[in-house]
Amino acid sequence: MSKAPDETSSPYAARPWLKHYDYWVRPHLNYPRRSLYEILRVTASEVPDSVATSFLGAHLTFREIKERSDDLARAMMRLGITQNDRVGIMLPNCPQYLVAAFAVLRLGAIIVNVNPLYTGREVTIVAKDSGLRLMCTLDVLAPLVRAVQGETNIENIIITSAAEYSLAALPVSDVEGTLKLSDLLAANDESAAIELPSVEIDAEEDTAVLQYTGGTTGVPKGAMLTHYNLFANVIQGETWAHREWRRGEDTYLLVIPFFHIYGFTVGMMEGVWRGVRQVLIPKYDVDAMLDAIRDYRPTYFPAVPTIYISLLNHPRAKTSGIDKIKLFNSGSAPLPVEVIHQFERMTGGALNEGYGLSEASPVTHSTAMFARRKPGSIGLPFPDTDIKIVDLDEGTREVGIDEEGELCIHAPQVMKGYWNKPEETANTLRRDASGRVWLYTGDVARMDADGYTYIVQRKKDMIIVGGFNVYPTDVESVLYTHAAVMEAAVIGIPDAYRGEVVKAFVVLKQDASATPEQLIEHCKSGLAEYKIPRHIEIRDSLPKSAVGKILLRVLRDEESAAG
Repeated sequence: MSKAPDETSSPYAARPWLKHYDYWVRPHLNYPRRSLYEILRVTASEVPDSVATSFLGAHLTFREIKERSDDLARAMMRLGITQNDRVGIMLPNCPQYLVAAFAVLRLGAIIVNVNPLYTGREVTIVAKDSGLRLMCTLDVLAPLVRAVQGETNIENIIITSAAEYSLAALPVSDVEGTLKLSDLLAANDESAAIELPSVEIDAEEDTAVLQYTGGTTGVPKGAMLTHYNLFANVIQGETWAHREWRRGEDTYLLVIPFFHIYGFTVGMMEGVWRGVRQVLIPKYDVDAMLDAIRDYRPTYFPAVPTIYISLLNHPRAKTSGIDKIKLFNSGSAPLPVEVIHQFERMTGGALNEGYGLSEASPVTHSTAMFARRKPGSIGLPFPDTDIKIVDLDEGTREVGIDEEGELCIHAPQVMKGYWNKPEETANTLRRDASGRVWLYTGDVARMDADGYTYIVQRKKDMIIVGGFNVYPTDVESVLYTHAAVMEAAVIGIPDAYRGEVVKAFVVLKQDASATPEQLIEHCKSGLAEYKIPRHIEIRDSLPKSAVGKILLRVLRDEESAAG
């Protein structure tokens, strides 16, 4: 919860960024203390017949999304789901994701986003840690979930098909031990007789979403994002980028996945709140995306750097109507300044960059719409978002303007904490002498005299592949399961398309043998595709500190020198 500004001797107390806000953006806002379900309820009441989703040639209105969502909530009630139960959603961008998400929220249960690219091992980690009772997923993914169900608390699996809500309306495959979404919704007469409960939500305390992240240390954990956190970030984003709007007027092109907090908040939730048409792309395909731009003329396109890079190199981009899009936004990974310049030359529009992290719902900074732009910076803090930059050793002394240190954030969108991890929470959320709670991001940053923030380097060891976070310990743990591996270390190396890819350094056991190709094949069984190393270097030894810790910094320096 945001508190009134605390003017102190801090070099940031004057909040120089406020002088550069666009004229319609207020420094302080009031945020709804209501359930996130209200986002759909209000929009469906105001613009019930406006198109909510366009997906593979088919369309649903807000009225239809709400009716299906409420019916699914009734079905979940029959399955025993109640307030605070955790429900997994393992779906790509499709209308069924919206239906499932708002059904969970309607019951006061907690959404657990699960990446559809996960292997059984990765699903098991999330399901066991969160205590999932129910999973919504695709029929093609159901066998994977069924295979690990016995190791978890998952009682029921609800399935749909990727194209069930498309113009083709392809049927859902039968999978033993699962329930079809279509069957649950078809039992409308029976389910309509069940009155949905009036759920009391404490918006500032009750968790709406468990978003799994490596946090600032690389250990997988669930960021507890409350209804208040997420609703605040939706209102901040709406106020920042849309000075005048009425529900039902805009169109979002959404290829950023909803299971990623960037797509969940900036795309789906803000889109429903604003009553926009969401053109959903289930899997990134540049030709499908250009067809959607041509056919739907979107007004807003949030994406990640790899997508903008692919558009720059596509021969159809200039003739697709991309120049008609009003607003482009890049997030989730650093955006090279040269890409900004090239993209703006091609489109004639502005490509804005923002910054955020799962622990902040996620957005904390963004480029101003009409105020001064500084390419290479992440822009200015959102309303009610205070920042400070502290020394890298103890994290207690605030450094001066243009000095480097760890970026810390105090804001209404900052998470409640990590699920069942009090020590990690205490390390990441720290209370200062005045009682304000600060999120220590782990990112090294500096702020200039105008209040623009620059990220010097990301979390020390994290790798970002095409907008997805990859944590070295996750990859290393799979490599260590190979019988020939004695030691393993993982870093990210530059890649022209993905931003970064994974490279592993491996020391083999004495008298053991394995080729890089064999080790890469081994990783495929335990890691999502984007986490699999693209390069493996087998070495006789790895650089270590005096206490035996592998020095990833040295490996990164060696790689830079060689490349």
